[in-house]
Amino acid sequence: MANIKTNIAQLVGHTPLFEFVNYEKDHGAKGKILGKLEYFNPSGSIKDRAALNMILAAERDGLIRPGDTIVENTSGNTGIGLAAFAAGRGYHLTIFLDPGQTEERQKILKAYGADLRPTTDVPGVSEAKENGTFTLQFFQDAIQAYCDAQPTRHYYINQLTNEANPGAHYLTTGPEIWEDTDGKVDILVATVGTAGTITGLSRFLREKNPNVKIVAVQPDPASRLGASEDPQTIGGIAPFGDEDFPEERKVPFILGFKYDECIDVNGEDAYRAGRELALSDGVFLGQSAGAALYAATVVAGRPENEGKNIVVILPDNGMKYLSTNMYKG
Repeated sequence: MANIKTNIAQLVGHTPLFEFVNYEKDHGAKGKILGKLEYFNPSGSIKDRAALNMILAAERDGLIRPGDTIVENTSGNTGIGLAAFAAGRGYHLTIFLDPGQTEERQKILKAYGADLRPTTDVPGVSEAKENGTFTLQFFQDAIQAYCDAQPTRHYYINQLTNEANPGAHYLTTGPEIWEDTDGKVDILVATVGTAGTITGLSRFLREKNPNVKIVAVQPDPASRLGASEDPQTIGGIAPFGDEDFPEERKVPFILGFKYDECIDVNGEDAYRAGRELALSDGVFLGQSAGAALYAATVVAGRPENEGKNIVVILPDNGMKYLSTNMYKG
């Protein structure tokens, strides 16, 4: 009876680190591919860590109290995490949802009681996109202005600049990986969305071992949302390493961040890696997790990585992607 949980915040973290031994054999891997299975978090993704930590920080700082409305712009998983914790802690939640998100994500958000709105509902955004003045900073300022104009307290939690986002991984994810590997982490492979995960983890791991190699993963140009009408896109992650990708559109946490390598992954490779892992090891991945796995496979195949521990962050499972091209047919 002593280990009964009473709220979902107690279920966050302590996710398993899993070596994909069958997949390694199939691909002739030299290094060990160790997947951090983040779909074991209560609402199904790594974003539960950041969502909870941001809410706890806002409560601690007196920025929100039950009955207030939390506001965020999200591609889905952060919103789902916020929605789950908001429901359990007595907050309302308004989500300005990025375009192109799966039907499954939208239904989950609605089930948790979130108020879903398109990003074009943010005042001034449609006009800025039409006249070419839209930037990431403009968007954040517009959401803050929306919150300030509301008659009740609306708190813009803003995962893009909220230090409690990477802080969650410095405090929890990193120490878990370090403990589970007995401090033997050679390479970290992670995708970049808000960059909270990779920056928080890198800070922790490099403090423990400055020689840990950081491999960042982004979609190639053809696999980014909006690249084509019938794409094999990779949702939830963003381009950041391209020289021609404008600075004003890059997520703030990635600016000045030092990584050792950036691997571009196309949707076809990400989807195939995810489907292969389901068959080889019984682990069912989402799109960004498939991309991270493919990048880790590339790294694990290099002769110089013989016997090394390659930790790959797998943000969620495939349940939110059943309606996409990844699992159609």
